[in-house]
Amino acid sequence: MTAIAFFAHDANDAAVLRRVRAFEAGGFDVVGFAMRRAERRDGSWAQIDLGRSYDGRMLHRLGRVAAGAIKAARFGQQLRTCDVIYARNLDMLLCASLALRIARLKKPVIYECLDIHRLMHRRDLIGLAMRRLEGRLLRQTSLIVVSSPAFLRAYFEVHHRNAYTPCLIENRIAAHADLGPRPSLETQAPADCGPLRIGWFGVLRCRRSLALLEALAERFADRIEIVMHGYADIAIPDFERVIARRQNMRYQGRYRSPEDLARLYAGVDLIWAGDFHDAGHNSRWLLPNRLYEGGYFGTPSIAPADSETGKWLAARDVGFVVDEPLEAALPELIDRLLLQRRDIAVRRRRLLQQPASVFLQPADEMRGVVERVLSNDLCAETANKFSLDAAKI
Repeated sequence: MTAIAFFAHDANDAAVLRRVRAFEAGGFDVVGFAMRRAERRDGSWAQIDLGRSYDGRMLHRLGRVAAGAIKAARFGQQLRTCDVIYARNLDMLLCASLALRIARLKKPVIYECLDIHRLMHRRDLIGLAMRRLEGRLLRQTSLIVVSSPAFLRAYFEVHHRNAYTPCLIENRIAAHADLGPRPSLETQAPADCGPLRIGWFGVLRCRRSLALLEALAERFADRIEIVMHGYADIAIPDFERVIARRQNMRYQGRYRSPEDLARLYAGVDLIWAGDFHDAGHNSRWLLPNRLYEGGYFGTPSIAPADSETGKWLAARDVGFVVDEPLEAALPELIDRLLLQRRDIAVRRRRLLQQPASVFLQPADEMRGVVERVLSNDLCAETANKFSLDAAKI
């Protein structure tokens, strides 16, 4: 059986577990070399604990890499018997590089980049040094996996042209997820009366999004409800205070995915899919999970027109896009939809007419990625280059 050594940034991250399950569903044996962002680690998959790191502290995480690499190298047998290294995020790619160097091993490496840290955009010496490190590591990899084409177009082609082989794997719902059936076209559309319910799900980390939604709650009072589920990030320290002062804003805690998805999306009429946590860069380029989850269950999204999410919605005409300034355009949209809810029903129908494959990850997608690397005639050459270049880092 083909074995994968998965260098993961957070053993407790639900997205990491989804990737592990996708590998297992593809018939691979997975062993994790994983950092964690909490005191405890998820024990539902085989892993070697590389220690704790912290959200938002990239330089600190890089400082943990050396210790993690040394510990990973001590488990040389697990590294030696694996066929492919899969590293999620830049810090874990560096960790894998150093671990292989210390263990004197040569393995093909796949790098998964699902977001680009704001540190990489800095125009000072720190930013330059980080991009040079990233470029060196990219040239050692067999493949780079991204979740949005905008990451390639707006970042990697700008800073690292010809230094990598790309592969697009969108943030679609895991193929093995037990979601239940999609709503049928005959399922009752949102009611023409009662408050319009807008959902904000996932990692709730964007101050501007919260401010925009609060402004809607204040302006439209009992005509709308803002419903939030997920992880309230430390990036919004006054999150609870904001929610407490608006009777039509409700935070209902974390949720289980995929078990709770059908209930969550059935409970709202629209999804807020904008993000400005890293405005102008990562936030503009990403395609979030909620885009695919909402699409599967027929719940239209709202997104800024100049974002990759907005372009995705506009290309299919399955949601609503708003131009800057959003502080004016978003209330105008909601005011119109309150009067013409049929527009929501039309887009809901278009979403449900889309094939489920638009929103679900193909069952063999991860197998195809790994086999593409293993069957590549340059695979051995790339592995040798990885080991040699690691010595220069």
